[in-house]
Amino acid sequence: MTTASADPEAKTSRPPVLWSREGAVGIATLNRPHALNALTVELLEHLERHADEAERDPAVRAVVIAGSGGRAFCAGADLKTLEQEYSGGSEPDRLVDVMRRVYGRLERLELPVIAAVRGYCFGGGLELVLTADLCIAADDGRFGLPEVKVGALPGGGGTQRLPRLIGPRLAKELMFTGEPIDAAEAYRIGLVNRVVPAATLLPAALAVAAALADKAPLAVRKMKEAVNGGLELQLEAGLELERECHVFLRETEDRREGVSAFVEKRSPHFVGR
Repeated sequence: MTTASADPEAKTSRPPVLWSREGAVGIATLNRPHALNALTVELLEHLERHADEAERDPAVRAVVIAGSGGRAFCAGADLKTLEQEYSGGSEPDRLVDVMRRVYGRLERLELPVIAAVRGYCFGGGLELVLTADLCIAADDGRFGLPEVKVGALPGGGGTQRLPRLIGPRLAKELMFTGEPIDAAEAYRIGLVNRVVPAATLLPAALAVAAALADKAPLAVRKMKEAVNGGLELQLEAGLELERECHVFLRETEDRREGVSAFVEKRSPHFVGR
């Protein structure tokens, strides 16, 4: 399917994903503004490497994913490269295979992930947002799964993750019609956590990420594990998973520090142990 050689970035020094850090927050910025940050295999593989880097770095306690250029978070798969590959008779759908792998990796990331969405967020871009723990949207955000308009379906997890988030009927409406919704509607149906003015999007997302980074990292990790894992289980099994996570945290230094700080009426200092 899509290869690095099919992407203009492969011939330049422009990385398809920028990585930076502000305090304890790692920032991954999709960096194909000329193509509305459309997805390629190269972009996804860079995003995966940065996820690995974030998880290995003890200084990083939260991650923000944003898009460059101001017009789009991500407009979905790069249909121009897809057309080239179809005309070449390619059989394996490499882009979707890589997308599924990388999105699963992001969903399992032990750090909290916040998507900061401005402008277009379509197709695989929305599916990327669905892997994040929280989503902060600019008031100019537009969300949709338009795959039906090109005879396809959301192949990056959209048919599974979206119904789990907003319910099957609303998810089917978005997928069957392929029509986009604005940020206000996305907030109303529970697709995003909050909507902010476009000019303040990144600072707002970074503020949320910094607040999460200040919390006990093991507690945040175990809460994420309990919620995400519990969605796949019957209630009793989910409650058992919750109990296991609770028992784990009782033995940590951070738990003892949190209790001591509360009793001593001071701010806790969490170290992730």
